[in-house]
Amino acid sequence: MVNDTRPTATEAWSMMLEGNLRWQRDERQEPRRSAEERAAVLAEQKPAAMILSCSDSRVPAELVFDLGLGDLFVVRTAGQVVDDAVRGTLAFGAGALGIPLLVVLGHSQCGAVKAAVEVAGGAPSPAPATLGALVQDIVPVCAGAADGDEGIASAVDANVRRVVAQLTADPSLSGAVCNNRLTIVGARYDLPTGAVLEV
Repeated sequence: MVNDTRPTATEAWSMMLEGNLRWQRDERQEPRRSAEERAAVLAEQKPAAMILSCSDSRVPAELVFDLGLGDLFVVRTAGQVVDDAVRGTLAFGAGALGIPLLVVLGHSQCGAVKAAVEVAGGAPSPAPATLGALVQDIVPVCAGAADGDEGIASAVDANVRRVVAQLTADPSLSGAVCNNRLTIVGARYDLPTGAVLEV
């Protein structure tokens, strides 16, 4: 059931960006992390936003946005690659939980995107086969990407835009998007600075 006091997508994104500024400045409030607050969210969850981010251990969403228990509904896969499990999870968040905002969050120096850039440039697909399949999903947006940090950064942004477009058109989410019940935003996290920038 949708919480009437839940922030709008715009308000949720503003809240997240404010938290990210605190993270960058090392002025974290670390909200909603006590035992009392843990007990308060036992009955139900009413997160303000969903995040589809990379599995990279250096990009923990609640820390990056200085948020706490119950604030975010987070799905993580290498390179934000979408499969049926991801689709189902996001559809549950948008439908059953009524979450108004989905942020697709890439990051600088992404290993999955770097591997896809290499494959797009003619390198063999990485082993094992499952990793190769994951990378192949990203390869089409990496064609022509330059080597080095700038090329990978450009490919990271292209991959985020690809995933945003993919999810916007996905039948499990497109109805919510068309009816303005769900807003999908693309962003990139910069590992050196801690900044989140909209893509």
